[in-house]
Amino acid sequence: MGVSTSVPDEGVAVVTVDFPPVNALPVRGWYDLAAAVRAAGADPKVRCVVLAAGGRGFNAGVDIKEIQRSAGPEAILGANRGCAEAFAAVYDCEVPVVAAVHGFCLGGGVGLVGNADAIVASDDAVFGLPELDRGALGAATHLARLVPQHLMRTLYYTSRTVTAAELHRHGSVWEVVPRARLHGAALGLAGEIAAKDGQLIRLAKAAINGIDPVDVRRAYRFEQGFTFEANLSGAADRVRDTFGTKPATHEES
Repeated sequence: MGVSTSVPDEGVAVVTVDFPPVNALPVRGWYDLAAAVRAAGADPKVRCVVLAAGGRGFNAGVDIKEIQRSAGPEAILGANRGCAEAFAAVYDCEVPVVAAVHGFCLGGGVGLVGNADAIVASDDAVFGLPELDRGALGAATHLARLVPQHLMRTLYYTSRTVTAAELHRHGSVWEVVPRARLHGAALGLAGEIAAKDGQLIRLAKAAINGIDPVDVRRAYRFEQGFTFEANLSGAADRVRDTFGTKPATHEES
């Protein structure tokens, strides 16, 4: 359990997240993920990073139960800062990051893939922000990188999900494959990228980030201010207290 790094092919590092049962990450998990991605990108032998996950789905966001167990604001502050660190680590990684997504990709998972350079997904993958149903806000910045503006707003307000096939039609998912082929497809794309000159690929990543029309770090931190306001006002607790009272779904830890 936790975050691990492997190097299956020359020039490619795979960072794998595995927090059973649904990859809802505790505060420490977000920081560990950030550290692993940064370390992989800083390795001069690595020219592409694959971000993958074990278990039933790619990511179910933050561990809400950890927040519920906290009597003070420490857990929500930790989750906010940890998510910001992990999302920024993916975006700022010195080399391109390919996200290999299977099953559910929710909340913080959208933050990760929205900051990745490319996405390969299995045909059972779904993406969404159930934040309003979880007493939270945030990651609209990253969902807006995956879908057009009005679709982003509708998905955000309704907490609905969108399939990998739909994102493929929008151009944000590079390839959709059967789940059994996901690992190979992600490594294949990563290998194609890693075949480039290491210095040039790093310059290319920096150049593309430099022309990005939206400062994703600043935009996400702006969103998080409203998350904290929701907590201070009691609105977040009011919604969060209903968490776990419904029949469990794959989105819940």
